[in-house]
Amino acid sequence: MEFKDLDPILHNELRLKVMAALDSLADADFVYLKELTKATAGNLSVQITKLEEAGYIKVSRSGEGRGSHTICRITTAGIRALKLYQQALLSYFSR
Repeated sequence: MEFKDLDPILHNELRLKVMAALDSLADADFVYLKELTKATAGNLSVQITKLEEAGYIKVSRSGEGRGSHTICRITTAGIRALKLYQQALLSYFSR
């Protein structure tokens, strides 16, 4: 049996939750993702930045301060990475 490498960006519970949510939605705002994942705003913000830096999501922001609005959308690279991650993870259990 050969174990495939797991993408270290996606091998984080919160980042994986965000990616799974965005995989099934056209887009999602920060507040929705925060409520869905039950994450703190600070932690979610850090993890969204890591996903954005990896090119897995596109983040658009409008406004400033308390009136700001953040929308996240999965990218083509993110969809591909998530599918590869799913396949690699399943390989750990297949015989």
